[in-house]
Amino acid sequence: MSGDPRTPCLVGVAQHTVRVQPGPEPLDLWELVAREAAADAGAPGLLNALDSIQVVYTESWQYDDPTARLAERLGAAPRHRAYSKVSGTAPQLLLGEAASMIARGEMDAALVAGAEALATRRALRRAGERVAWSHPANPKPPYGWERPPHPAELAHELFLPVHTYAIMETARRAAAGESIEEERAARGLMMAPMTEIAAANPHAWYREVAKPSELVTPAADNRFVGWPYTRRTVAVMEVDQAAAAILVSDGLADRLGIPRDKRVYLRGWSYAEDTWEVAARPALGSSPAMAAAARAAFERAGTGLDEMSALDLYSCFAIALRAACAAVELDPLDPRGLTVTGGLPYAGGPASDYVLHSTAAMAERLRAAPGHGLVTGVGMHLTKHTYAVWSTEPGGVPGDAAPVYVAEPVPIADSYEGSATVAGYTVAHGRDGAAERGVLIADLPGGGRAHAHVRHPDLIAEAESRELVGTEVRLVPEGPVNVATW
Repeated sequence: MSGDPRTPCLVGVAQHTVRVQPGPEPLDLWELVAREAAADAGAPGLLNALDSIQVVYTESWQYDDPTARLAERLGAAPRHRAYSKVSGTAPQLLLGEAASMIARGEMDAALVAGAEALATRRALRRAGERVAWSHPANPKPPYGWERPPHPAELAHELFLPVHTYAIMETARRAAAGESIEEERAARGLMMAPMTEIAAANPHAWYREVAKPSELVTPAADNRFVGWPYTRRTVAVMEVDQAAAAILVSDGLADRLGIPRDKRVYLRGWSYAEDTWEVAARPALGSSPAMAAAARAAFERAGTGLDEMSALDLYSCFAIALRAACAAVELDPLDPRGLTVTGGLPYAGGPASDYVLHSTAAMAERLRAAPGHGLVTGVGMHLTKHTYAVWSTEPGGVPGDAAPVYVAEPVPIADSYEGSATVAGYTVAHGRDGAAERGVLIADLPGGGRAHAHVRHPDLIAEAESRELVGTEVRLVPEGPVNVATW
């Protein structure tokens, strides 16, 4: 027993996956999982007791007032409402802030919900039908960036995660002294066990066990997206999925008669940032902010990695998994596994909402086998990081978000002419599987970095066949873009 009625605890969770498209709109899914989470807690009056309704940003549709529309559906009148920005860390930031407010006595019950219907949007688009869901925002608000991309990133079309993460992967690979073949094989070995977890997860988008070679070998149904990544080793965003979690104070849980074996406690959590621009990162293939966030979360929780009975590391791309393992000195083949859901490439990566799914799955795992579990989140281009220790045992100091970790950024040159050295790179592929252009980040002789495209077909092919990191190239400005040759 916690002994403190202000101790926040997770009492209700829900996940829902829609497998037949077209499916419901996000608002319908928010309502569905909110009611299912309340039912999971076993407290019929819980929705009426909500002091806060918080919603994770949805890519699928922009509503005029998301939290108000959900409150109307639930018949709730919360005095606190929040709608997040775009980020894979958003669910944990909402959950963490709700826990802090409960601990401070500012509220007793909070709902956090999220949903995407991107598979339905795709199905409607392919059928030539217009999406016409309820309560559209008018005018449509700007996209939910916290910060827009750097002008040089926009000019070089380097704003899709499938390209930025691939660049960081090649930088990490070179720093580790791995060959192209070694990296590919290790990626398959690391990610294949995740498919087994997804196959056993009734909420997973893909429920098929795959061999390592099937995940990393390019094929007609497994094209390169941002080389060296194949389609089956990156997050799948076009899903119809929803999740919800309800946090309450231990005191309210007692008053509502919620059994103690339903309660899962946030022992400690933290938030940290690397530099926002990938090219500004001192070491392209690592994340000092991840290590800082992990240390803070474990210190607050009063636990360590060895005490975790289950893990869910954010798995949008292999570099995210590898950097997270490096941050806490975890073997990527640890027998505990890296995920409790199957991960974003297999269980599903519903835009900013995945951590609600991993938190719900972790809660269910810990209820079945009491102990501690670690859930992490990643936002933007391996920029933002959340670490959370959940437990069936109250304790620790949940607190507020850890102080932001900011490395000294490397200056970025918008335009550069002269010699430079490749620091990281990728090759962008189209939907037909064909290589379209190389994109690289280069170290400049006087310090700083610049972006560049590789356009010549022979050089693009060479980039995929040998290690390009460390190669001296020549950059020449052509309009707003630098073009690299060697």
